[in-house]
Amino acid sequence: MTSQFESIGLWGRLSDPSVADRAAAIVMHLQQRGTRVIFREQDEIPAALSEVPCVSAEELPGVVDLMIAVGGDGTLLHAARGVAKQNLPLLGVNLGRLGFLTDVSAEDMLETIDGILSGDFDEENRLMLQARISTGSERMLALNDVVLKTGQTGHMQDFTTFVDGEYVNTHGGDGLIVATTTGSTAYALSCGGPIIQPNVDALVIVPICPHTLSDRPLVIPGSSRVEVRVEQRMGNRAQVACDGESFGEMSSEDTLKIEVAEETVKLLHPRDLNYYELLRSKLNWGHTNRVSRRLDSE
Repeated sequence: MTSQFESIGLWGRLSDPSVADRAAAIVMHLQQRGTRVIFREQDEIPAALSEVPCVSAEELPGVVDLMIAVGGDGTLLHAARGVAKQNLPLLGVNLGRLGFLTDVSAEDMLETIDGILSGDFDEENRLMLQARISTGSERMLALNDVVLKTGQTGHMQDFTTFVDGEYVNTHGGDGLIVATTTGSTAYALSCGGPIIQPNVDALVIVPICPHTLSDRPLVIPGSSRVEVRVEQRMGNRAQVACDGESFGEMSSEDTLKIEVAEETVKLLHPRDLNYYELLRSKLNWGHTNRVSRRLDSE
């Protein structure tokens, strides 16, 4: 049977030996199947992979039928913006620790890739956010979150939020996160935000180290438009990041505007993937100290 994926892009940091080793195994496997493989252009490519064609990160999503991100969730997030603009499917091979997004293990990757190429997969569209700073013309996409943080370590800042034009709160603290359901298991979770199942139509606003303990995470409809302003403090500016990558600075004269983007990320999963099983595995649910002590004593 002819696969719908005749050309595959590999996205990963090849200067990392563990990534390079897995990438080499994938390349050999795909070439044996007669599938064309293209890398993202980068400075350090091992000699064993030097014969694989490379194109720039901007060009790669436009010349392949499927992108495979090899690494951790950060690698997949880095690839997500490019594939979203091309409506290109994305598969993640996990070499990191948690890997909520890169859900294919390195041990099973070749078998899983064969299944994907044979059409045995589930497809899921994840929404993305777009962020704009009012004084600029650029926008930036985020699969996980848009984060606004105080520009000076050790200094508290006041962030005023509006949802669909309605004033919500003035948050005093280290910053503010606006996350998708995908991002609910990332930075937002570490700041006390809720885990939200990916198919729920929602966003979450999470304060970072709030000065007031009653300032809690807020779940809002996915269609909401969020605006954040930075209150005036002498010499202090705020930093904006999308999925951990710097977007720019803003002052009290700026407004950060966040809403759902038209683009989505098309993730491919093995058919047997279970979201709750993924949570149990990654968050170590069901493994209490009492169970551990009992097992150690046996």
